[in-house]
Amino acid sequence: MKNWLSALAVNFERRVVVVFFLGFSSGLPFLLVFSTLSTWLAREGVSKTMIGLFALVGSAYALKIFWSPLVDRLPFPPFTNLLGRRRGWLIFSQLALIVTMIGLGSTEPKTELWWTAMWAVGLAFASATQDIVIDAYRIDLLEERQLGAGASNVVLGYRVGLLAAGAGALTIAELYGWFWAYAAMAALMGVGIVTVLLTPEPEVRLTPEAAAREAQLTKFRERFINLSGRLQTVAAWVQSAVINPFAEFMLRPGWIGILLFAGLYKYADGLLGVMANPFYVEMGFTNVEIAAISKGWGLAMTLIGGVIGGVMVARFGMLPALLICGVAQALSNLTYVAQALAGHDVVVLTAVIAIENLTGGMATAAFVAYLSSLCNISYTATQYALLTSLMAFTRPFLSFGAGGMAEYLGWVEFFLVSTLAGLPGLLVLLWMMRRFPAATPTMAGRSARAGND
Repeated sequence: MKNWLSALAVNFERRVVVVFFLGFSSGLPFLLVFSTLSTWLAREGVSKTMIGLFALVGSAYALKIFWSPLVDRLPFPPFTNLLGRRRGWLIFSQLALIVTMIGLGSTEPKTELWWTAMWAVGLAFASATQDIVIDAYRIDLLEERQLGAGASNVVLGYRVGLLAAGAGALTIAELYGWFWAYAAMAALMGVGIVTVLLTPEPEVRLTPEAAAREAQLTKFRERFINLSGRLQTVAAWVQSAVINPFAEFMLRPGWIGILLFAGLYKYADGLLGVMANPFYVEMGFTNVEIAAISKGWGLAMTLIGGVIGGVMVARFGMLPALLICGVAQALSNLTYVAQALAGHDVVVLTAVIAIENLTGGMATAAFVAYLSSLCNISYTATQYALLTSLMAFTRPFLSFGAGGMAEYLGWVEFFLVSTLAGLPGLLVLLWMMRRFPAATPTMAGRSARAGND
């Protein structure tokens, strides 16, 4: 019991609480370019085809790997000069989010859809940039023992941000109009700005391996001795910021398995997520019932699951927690079989949502902690962006056939198949645990900090 309480107490340490507010700042812009924006466009009479095309705006989240090296290593005066590398980029991205939120809210989709699209693209890229920095900042800031609690707190904050940008923005839009809905969300970005200004810049550290690679840059420059000084500098920077992070990752034992696992672990959850709302509608649930049970009650269960997942990482270790939470996450899809058989039954739906969101929150917290532990402290932004971009690419690619599958098989069979979809990721995890027991991921190069602040 004492060990469990100790693991839970980590959630209230200052650095971990900071991560909650960063998670809120990360979740806030997401729905403003997805479901909230889609609702606005639909209310304005924009065609379904055009609304569907707006989903391409979200490609920024999948493409962020291409500019993450810039965010990871490039100075950006005057922000980085005044605030440091991480805090400088964070403040810049948050200011960009405020500007693009207000800009998007100022457009008239019915008459100037092109401007709406341009501001939405800007908002998505500013949001993806903020995510790059927040992920790196969180990993740099926390001690290894705080990673599980940090993962659960960032998930909690992210979900609260989604709630504000979803239900909160829609409510404001209904009462005062869409401009004020987006302006209110821009004002809430002040939470992230204040958090960054009150939190110290993490120290810049190189692992011995990374330091050795950086030392090779002198030899690398000598290969381009005939180039001008500026070109030599650019070539050396590309080696340091782009090549070295990927090379360091690919020299690890089992790195291909790690990438497979990152792409497959949430597959069962992805299949379910694509078809959940159509399933509720076909079962006869009203919008009010879906909002209250799936969104409100579901959010509460996700938050509790996130805390449990973080505690399990601290209590059992990274990989065992991933295995337990992954099995629970996949098996939770079976509860939808009960819902399909019960039909329109609010009591059953309440239980189903509780189980599915609780286990999903547990698995997400463990997964975020695992991805964080994979990042070398010298290349956090680039390597974390690699892993999350991989998820952003593979999840829709693997899940796009869910609708046809449900239509062909029927709901009961679909949910059975979606449960089995969790097996590939779990099998890869078991293989890694068996094949590389000595390579259990810990934060590469992380040095413990004194104190529990």
